[in-house]
Amino acid sequence: MSVPAHTAPPSPAPGRGGARPRIGFGLIGPRRERHALSMDQLEALALPVGDDGMVIGVDPANRPAVLGINRPTPYDVTLIGGLWTAQVLVLRAAATGARIAVETGRAAAWTALAQAAGGGQPCVTLHDVGRVPPQGASAGSPVVVVRDCGMRPPRGRVASAPWQSVMTLLPYLSPVAPRLMEKSGLVGVQRVSPDEAAQIGRIMNLPRAETEALSTLADGVTLWCTARDRQFVMTQPTDAETGLLGSARRMD
Repeated sequence: MSVPAHTAPPSPAPGRGGARPRIGFGLIGPRRERHALSMDQLEALALPVGDDGMVIGVDPANRPAVLGINRPTPYDVTLIGGLWTAQVLVLRAAATGARIAVETGRAAAWTALAQAAGGGQPCVTLHDVGRVPPQGASAGSPVVVVRDCGMRPPRGRVASAPWQSVMTLLPYLSPVAPRLMEKSGLVGVQRVSPDEAAQIGRIMNLPRAETEALSTLADGVTLWCTARDRQFVMTQPTDAETGLLGSARRMD
C-alpha cells in the first residue's frame, strides 16, 4: 500500500548535517578529486615489506633479520650456541602464536621462562628427554619443538612436520653435529674454538673470512647459514627479555 503524500516524512534540508543516510552504509563522505600517478611516479612508490616471521636481531646494516619459523613444510634448525639465544628465540616464537615444547635434561633452566611466557597461558611446556608427546600441530596452532639434550641428543620421538619445526641446541660442536647440520634447513653458529670453526667451515662451505670470524664473535652474535646464504645477526634483547633472561651471553 502506498503512503499518502501528507504522511511522508519531510526530506532533510540540504547543507551541513542534512545529508540523507544510506541504509546500512552510513553517511556519504566528502567528495575529492581522484589521485593519478604516471608510470614513472608509480615506480618510485614502494613499501619496505620484509619476510614473514619473528625478528631474531639485526644484520650488520642494522636492518631487522627475520626468521619464518612457522611453516607448512617440515623445518629443522640447528643452533650451536648458548642457552640465552635459544631462550630468546623461544620467547619470540611464542609471541607469534606458536606452542613450544621443550625437550630438556635441565628443566630448572627453563622453568622461569615457561612460567613467564604467554602471559599466564601454557604456551611453553617442558618434557624430559625422549618424553615429548605428539603435539597436533596445524596451521592454526603451529608448534616449535626445542631439543636441549646436551652434546649427544638422542634421535627425537617427535620429528619436524608441516607446521611443526624442530630446533636442536648444541652447546658446542659434537660428533652428531655434522649429521644434524646437513639435514637442517638453517644452521646457527655462535662463538666456537678455532678448531671447531675450521670444522664448521668445511661442513658449511664457508669462506675463509667467515670461518675465522666464528672464534671471535661477541656474545649475542650468530652466523645463520642456509645452503646458499649466510648472515651475521646480533640479537638485541628487549627490556622484558633482559629482565627474565639477563644480558646476552655465550656460556651458560
